[in-house]
Amino acid sequence: MDVADPAAARALAEKLGESVQFYKLGLEMMMSGGYFELLEWFRSRDKKIFADLKFFDVPATVGAAVRNLARHGVTFATVHGNQGIMEAAAKAKGDVKILAVTVLTSLDRGDLDDLGFACDVEKLVLSRARRAFEAGCDGIVASGLELPAIRRAVDGRLLVVTPGIRPVENRPSDDQKRVVTVEQAFRDGADYIVVGRPIRDAADPRAAAEAIQSTIAEIFPT
Repeated sequence: MDVADPAAARALAEKLGESVQFYKLGLEMMMSGGYFELLEWFRSRDKKIFADLKFFDVPATVGAAVRNLARHGVTFATVHGNQGIMEAAAKAKGDVKILAVTVLTSLDRGDLDDLGFACDVEKLVLSRARRAFEAGCDGIVASGLELPAIRRAVDGRLLVVTPGIRPVENRPSDDQKRVVTVEQAFRDGADYIVVGRPIRDAADPRAAAEAIQSTIAEIFPT
């Protein structure tokens, strides 16, 4: 739900109907006002919520923020920090599953150089995945490009949520750099995928969502 405000989110959700059951509400929506009212609106319609707020602050503050968020019945929440931050979030989570961000899918090798990381992307992702597991996090957010290595290196109980899903060729204006298809993500070990613009920007968002659901059904036949 990377749209301008709660009204736009409700309008898109009405178009999508039953084709989508799980929604990610991020920072843009938080800063537009009405975040928690929108969250409750979704919950009243039996939708699950992924609160993608990437908590990053001193551990005590992150723990308190997660504790407050847990009162709102969200399913997932993200943290983006060091061991102390992840541990504080895990201790305060209640029924919320805490996901640690590894390396944003909008970053590539050059961006990591700018940030002062000397290691390659995969090595950094694996390090953060292991530390998230040790900290008590339920899962991680990671690009599909690192999924095979993650599944080889980290305990299988760790959930992996994969953004940067692009059913078609990436547009030049797209800020997502490390992307994979729906099929590649699930075949390489993703538990969940996050699909935003390919649905939001489609001529028929519901048809786009249903097409992705059909692809998933083919991967996991009943």
